[in-house]
Amino acid sequence: MLKEERRNYILNKLTDEQRISTIELAEELAVSEDTIRRDLIKLHEKGLLEKVYGGAIPVVDKAKNILDIPISNVDKKEVIGNKALSLLRDGQVIIMSGGTTNLVFSKLIPPLLKATVYTYSLPIAMQLSQYPNIDLIFIGGKMQKNAMVTIGMDVLQVLSKIKADICFMGASSINVQQGLTEMGYEVSIVKKAMIESSDKVVSMFTSDKLDTKMPHVVCELKQLDTIVTDLDPEDARLEEYRKLGVTVL
Repeated sequence: MLKEERRNYILNKLTDEQRISTIELAEELAVSEDTIRRDLIKLHEKGLLEKVYGGAIPVVDKAKNILDIPISNVDKKEVIGNKALSLLRDGQVIIMSGGTTNLVFSKLIPPLLKATVYTYSLPIAMQLSQYPNIDLIFIGGKMQKNAMVTIGMDVLQVLSKIKADICFMGASSINVQQGLTEMGYEVSIVKKAMIESSDKVVSMFTSDKLDTKMPHVVCELKQLDTIVTDLDPEDARLEEYRKLGVTVL
């Protein structure tokens, strides 16, 4: 196991158990206790845990949920987010749209991922601001207060100058005929710009968005590389999407 993988394991175990033991970690990972101590010291220095005698505990009151965003279907969105983790790589330039599915995804990202992330979502920016190895660029502009995302020409100008490796885009509606659609015109224009700026486009949404439509078209299905839902990829409801050549996770 590589050093970064080991440290991500430590942080994930700490999240699950709320206290970790140096001795137990050394046995589980088949490394020396000194190696684990060095890992804990480094993670402590980055503010990701609190090193204590014999192990570590979570940092007290880090205010991880800085903005109190109500999130429906959390379990389904966690399924989606965990699937999408397989698409992340160190060194990527990433664009993330707003929406609660992407917000849940941002909370699942490995704590030590090294990437550059552009987003116009204030809640996602606040979440990712806690990640020490992410270069975070919040795209400013006119704030759409209900969704806490920025819109308008300022956002479009920044997006036009980006060449991202991958875009993670939430979806309000999707169907085989119209593709991705949105309720708001300004949001649909911003999402079009995201697509133009990205080599690969991944749309993530819960299954209740399938086969629905809204007034403003974002893109045709053929412009998407991958869709990620809470369903099994072989589910019959996704068959028409698979036939069109979209990768389904």
